Amino acid sequence: MLLSSAGLLAGAALSGCAQAQAVPPPGPGMRASVTYLHLLAKVPMFRGMSAEQLQWVIDHSREWAVEPGAEVASSTRGADRFWTLLDGGWQVEQGRRVVPAGHADPAKWFGGRDWQALSLAPTRVVATARSYVMEIDQQQLDEMLRRGLPLQSHLEAGLAFYRTFAR
Repeated sequence: MLLSSAGLLAGAALSGCAQAQAVPPPGPGMRASVTYLHLLAKVPMFRGMSAEQLQWVIDHSREWAVEPGAEVASSTRGADRFWTLLDGGWQVEQGRRVVPAGHADPAKWFGGRDWQALSLAPTRVVATARSYVMEIDQQQLDEMLRRGLPLQSHLEAGLAFYRTFAR
């Protein structure tokens, strides 16, 4: 009985977070991490969402800890998924153009169908500091938008930023 009560308390303490999943990392220098609801609520991309919406995002995404210098994703690896910077920093690189970004900048996300439709020259995002990123499958992003999660302004700002790479 004492063990089951302790288990219930541990479960209550973990509510609002997703356990690091046993999925191989998407690239070198990345490892599974845990998403905490109270921290996700502070990330500009997700600010203003209800606890229920945040939990839905957590349940339908993966979080990765990324070492400085590690490639998060590129035109040739991971661009079919949507990546967003939760904490730390990354830079968007295309040829000689390098643009640093934080989690409040328009370049705080990368990849996905709309990004791919821009047909940009080879581009990649590389962590500039120890960072945390969220990986969301395109279908899950579509569902978030269908559910009315307030992401549209962030997506539009990012697309406007990435369109400058096409010039």
